[in-house]
Amino acid sequence: LQVEDDDKIGLYSYKVQSTITSRLANTLIQAKMVNNAKRPQHIVFDVQVPKGAFIDNFTMDINGITFTSHIREKSEARKMYAQAKAKGKAAGIVRSNALDMENFKTEVNVPPGMKIQFELHYHEMIRRKLSSYEHVISVKPGRLAKHMEVDVRIIEPQGLRYVHVPNSLGDHFDGMTTISKGEKKAHISFKPTMAQQRKCPTCSSTAVDGNFVVQYDVNRETTGGELEIFNGYFIHFFAPENLDPLPKNILFVIDVSGSMWGLKMKQTIEAMKAILSELRAADQFSLIDFNHNVRCWRDNLVSATPAQVEDAKKYIQSIHPNGGTNINEALLRATFILNEAQNLGMLDPNSVSMIVFVSDGDPTVGELKLTTIQKNVKQSIKDEFSLFCLGIGFDVDYDFLQRIATDNRGMAQRIFGNQETSAQMKNFYNQVSTPLLKKIQFNYPQDSVTDVTQSSFHNYFGGSEIVVAGKVDTENLQHLESIVTATAANAELVMETLRDVEELDGFMKKDRYADPEFTRKLWAYLTVNQMMAERNTAPTAALKRNITKSILQMSLDHHIVTPFTAMLIENPEKDEIMLADQPKDPRKGCCSGTLGLTPNAPNNNNKGIPAWANVTAVPVSYMPEQRSPSVHSRHINRVDNDPHFIIHLPKSQRNICFNIDSEPGKILNLVSDAGTGVVVNGQLVGAKKTESKKLNTYFGKMGFYFKSKGLKVEITTEKITLKDGSYSISLSWADTGHIIRKQLLISVKRESNVTISVGEEMSFMVLLHRVWRNHPVNVDFLGIYIPPENQFSPAAHGLIGQFAAEPEVYIHHQRPGQAPEKPQATMEVKGNKLTVTKGLQKDYRTDRVVGTDVHCWFVHNSGKGFIDGHYKDYLVPHLYSFLKKP
Repeated sequence: LQVEDDDKIGLYSYKVQSTITSRLANTLIQAKMVNNAKRPQHIVFDVQVPKGAFIDNFTMDINGITFTSHIREKSEARKMYAQAKAKGKAAGIVRSNALDMENFKTEVNVPPGMKIQFELHYHEMIRRKLSSYEHVISVKPGRLAKHMEVDVRIIEPQGLRYVHVPNSLGDHFDGMTTISKGEKKAHISFKPTMAQQRKCPTCSSTAVDGNFVVQYDVNRETTGGELEIFNGYFIHFFAPENLDPLPKNILFVIDVSGSMWGLKMKQTIEAMKAILSELRAADQFSLIDFNHNVRCWRDNLVSATPAQVEDAKKYIQSIHPNGGTNINEALLRATFILNEAQNLGMLDPNSVSMIVFVSDGDPTVGELKLTTIQKNVKQSIKDEFSLFCLGIGFDVDYDFLQRIATDNRGMAQRIFGNQETSAQMKNFYNQVSTPLLKKIQFNYPQDSVTDVTQSSFHNYFGGSEIVVAGKVDTENLQHLESIVTATAANAELVMETLRDVEELDGFMKKDRYADPEFTRKLWAYLTVNQMMAERNTAPTAALKRNITKSILQMSLDHHIVTPFTAMLIENPEKDEIMLADQPKDPRKGCCSGTLGLTPNAPNNNNKGIPAWANVTAVPVSYMPEQRSPSVHSRHINRVDNDPHFIIHLPKSQRNICFNIDSEPGKILNLVSDAGTGVVVNGQLVGAKKTESKKLNTYFGKMGFYFKSKGLKVEITTEKITLKDGSYSISLSWADTGHIIRKQLLISVKRESNVTISVGEEMSFMVLLHRVWRNHPVNVDFLGIYIPPENQFSPAAHGLIGQFAAEPEVYIHHQRPGQAPEKPQATMEVKGNKLTVTKGLQKDYRTDRVVGTDVHCWFVHNSGKGFIDGHYKDYLVPHLYSFLKKP
């Protein structure tokens, strides 16, 4: 929860209640707040939901007026929202993708004295990994709560083997969680007092910020798993134990392109060495590493002897990343090696073959079309072995990796690019490294069972679980006892017992916390997920349309938000509408509260732009007394044209604009951070001639100085140059390539952009904007993006750097201006009272030619009163000068 004035907002209650009924978790997150300030306050309800979960309800109560939710087909929901918006009756809400979680976010402008309550409901199936079920709940209240509670109840008819709550919120809360466990039920409670929530005895900030994790497993008495039948649906949990692992034939395919340079490669090497050490004597393996070229450590599979494993580790250790990314050729080379070994009779018939693919980006060399790569790999694998994909970092096209893995009997995992990369890679490998059954087919009697979902499986792994669900004809249940079997290429497993239906029925109905709809919801959950996977791999457009229609109908029938539905939230009179929607491309998302500087950017199809530089859907304020116009800023600051600054203030959700009118040759400081020793300056270049007695200026040269490394980077509209003392190296804008020096990476994309990365701590992007060479007035110029993750110090200043600490802005007394479309208002900021004008500016990120209109309040006189001091205070003598303190 974020607010403008932390001291004036009371968080009365923050509760999370989760009930797990036979692996189906229903979770409620509730927050109750009140505005004690004398003026309106912006409150953001921003919670993280696990990526595989289905949101099924959201309610909001504002001073006794309750907003309730309805699921609609996406285009219909958007149409209804647009109609309400046109009448000034709409507020906004957004779901945005973020790694393995999704953000569900709404913002409300709350008048003085008003109370507000948010409630979000979602459900998910808890998957078994490494012999344990793990339920993860994001608990991030953002502030101290008078009443805080996390309450988890587990109801498992199979019986609970153990329940464990690791100390995931940190040592601060050691011993505060209580667990009571019975034979088939458990209750976990976490209720820290306000004093216990404080980061320190005198702190006003909360230490509750992270994930609350519950781990458990159930009793397993039968070989073929457990069958549960309730309310007309069956769930078959299949997790046989005590089977010997099958030998595996495994090819590791590692991306070693320039973007893997630094910590990513270091952690990948560390993880691969550990993984190689875990290969069994019966396994066969090889390694492929690729950038624009593809190299094989061995051209064929070799036995995992200690000597071969040691040699492979030495090979991995010697890798130095550089160059482009040829995904197509690398995967086809791997499939060729496995197919050749199969054709030559070199593989044990009972062995399992697999490829483990590790990459952090999109293809830049060879075949670039993702659908073609997917088709090529599918044709080459021929359903003979599995492909597992590890996507590292923020910019990887994870959707593509999921599609290509699902298409080839595997799965994908996103790996965060941080200090835990190595552990995450090893954890994923551990999940797939012990194949127990090669191919499994479940056979259910047709006269008793219908609408079975997830009925065919490959490569069952130790510690995991297969779940099958379907509808049952209760009159024919006696047939299930003897007919349900699960067969495999190397084993036949028979369902030994059927849980007594009446016993289960009695047990579930007696427990007031148990979800009586758990079998139906689990079936719907599995069915929608299976149809989504089938849609991704549908060979024809007609089949894809039919599957989409089925998913939509299931979503509407079972009240769940999927990519084809959206949630409308309305008040009782239905004259206030909010929309919960989801961006189409998860990499188009940008975190809330983003601080950065963005000029006119190329369109979103340019894969070279980092995730933080892209546009996302935007929430709009709701306030009964007054409406704010739609904000198209996407939480980003921009500098464009002559140069025109648009500063977005995340907390107050406002855009503030100002111009800097200076002269060609002058150098403006954008970021000056004595704490980290980083400087970013821009030198102005003039247009070819004056227009309306004014000469426009643009950034024609950018300078970056990294003092601790002694490195300088100069970017002009002609070339990119790295300087290290007397050493100098350049790339032109006609090149695509990388420069690496002292752990600083410069990556150039031809005629488009250049990124500068300092390990995982800091990155920048500069965009090139070309104009027609013979244009009578305009000249080529540069723009710059600065992502919010950059770790600047509190000493950061400059025209952009100063807004890392957002100033408090109060805009009031709106009145007519000289033009009807440009009203004026009084803005109070930094102790100053300014007259500001409402107007439109251009954002060129999605349309390079025409641009997109952005509403903002314009500060006159070169930002005087809004920026610290006078704009001339930000003039520096050299391209690498720090800003002198006033």
